[in-house]
Amino acid sequence: MSEHIEVQHELDTCGLLCPEPVMMLHNKVRDMVSGEVVRVIATDPSTQRDIPKFCNFLDHELLHSEEADKQYIYMIRKAVK
Repeated sequence: MSEHIEVQHELDTCGLLCPEPVMMLHNKVRDMVSGEVVRVIATDPSTQRDIPKFCNFLDHELLHSEEADKQYIYMIRKAVK
């Protein structure tokens, strides 16, 4: 990661399968303040499709995504409304 992203929240969805990671992310984002960032860690490969779609649909910003050691890591900024 070339730039530092300040993260206010962590969400560990390791071991959970679709649709649970996105449902948990939705609940977490709802409790966050606009502009805050959550780091999501997942093991379900379907999150590679589902989390970008979630962000696009609700106007949240997917700042970063990567795959490392069979984990998928996402940095998501809550939409500023």
